[in-house]
Amino acid sequence: MSVDVLLGLQWGDEGKGKIVDYLTPKYNVIARFQGGPNAGHTLKFGNTKHVLHQIPSGIFHEGSKNVIGNGVVLDPITFQKEIAALEKFDGYNKSALCLSRKVQLILPTHRVLDAAYEQAKGKDKIGSTLKGIGPTYTDKISRNGLRIGDVLAPNFKERYEKLKERHFAILERFEYEYDLTEDEAKFFEAIEFLKGFDLVDSEYYLNEKLSAGENILAEGAQGSLLDIDFGSYPFVTSSNTTTAAACTGLGIAANKIGDVFGVFKAYCTRVGSGPFPTELHDKIGEQIRENGGEFGATTGRPRRCGWLDLPALKYATMINGATKLYMMKADVLTGFDTIEVCTGYKKADGTITEQLPFDLSEEVTPIYESLSGWSEDLTGISSYDGLPETVKSYVKFIEEKVGLPIEIVSVGPDREQTLMR
Repeated sequence: MSVDVLLGLQWGDEGKGKIVDYLTPKYNVIARFQGGPNAGHTLKFGNTKHVLHQIPSGIFHEGSKNVIGNGVVLDPITFQKEIAALEKFDGYNKSALCLSRKVQLILPTHRVLDAAYEQAKGKDKIGSTLKGIGPTYTDKISRNGLRIGDVLAPNFKERYEKLKERHFAILERFEYEYDLTEDEAKFFEAIEFLKGFDLVDSEYYLNEKLSAGENILAEGAQGSLLDIDFGSYPFVTSSNTTTAAACTGLGIAANKIGDVFGVFKAYCTRVGSGPFPTELHDKIGEQIRENGGEFGATTGRPRRCGWLDLPALKYATMINGATKLYMMKADVLTGFDTIEVCTGYKKADGTITEQLPFDLSEEVTPIYESLSGWSEDLTGISSYDGLPETVKSYVKFIEEKVGLPIEIVSVGPDREQTLMR
């Protein structure tokens, strides 16, 4: 058997959680492979909205196993709160969730460091979610971090104190006030809570599932254009968000990867700082934000909005080896007479390119192609054939430009508002 991968092709917030939830009945295991509580995967069904930050989006389906892989960084306090929220709903089963012993732990001081670093950058700040993600990955790479498996060691508290003192030494360089008293108490309470879950060697666990013929869906967080290597650096996240990260973040070999499902919005959004070539600073941008409810699921910040950027989308499909595309939020574009699509960039020297520049902050002017919009409400349509011809033309245009089939068109937040072609 193979591992299918689902990930975002833009700057995150593409609607990955909804699609994972929709696809879960086809899979035995859903495995999250990178990121941390900076993610916000929103699911809606039964008139209830659920936002998951660290827990895989297949958690509400009976019979599926959900794995938090070694590539994830986990905040025990946030995890405990998430579980408490899940316990209020039917369908949650504690035994359906397991965590890799190799997951890195986010300490209270990691969040303090994150805030201090961001404050020190001033106007050059990257727009961090301030969840401690960057400092935790920094400790991982510098080989100073603590992992979930370490909580079972008799000297865990001693190792925690050593890392905390290391963070204190760094914080002395910053004028940043903080008090850890409350968060530390919550942290150690959450550590005890964490011990009650199934802690596994996920690389063995997942490969044994594959050998037994079970299907696995690897769930990515954030988006490809936020990848630490291939995104709009330095305005990126601290992990690899591409297909390759599913291998290192779960312990599966590259030859085990099957389909790669690339999720994108019918337009573009971005949260925080960083380049955004098709961003709209006018009433159209405001209308897209209002229509789409474009506010961060994790931070609540308003998202920047703009037209679809095909050079960026093609780049993301290339580096991920995407095999199928899923287009989200087609309903949000209802009401626009004309829809613009960026098909290339004009650089400062006058040259035209369809490739992302080395530094996306470089001044580029989007080259647009105009398509007919639609006025019909799409949210009640139950089949792809029932969509207006203008929507189908928009889908066909993207398919031809990108060279991949769009298999799903989403017309609303509910799992029922998902049109499979």
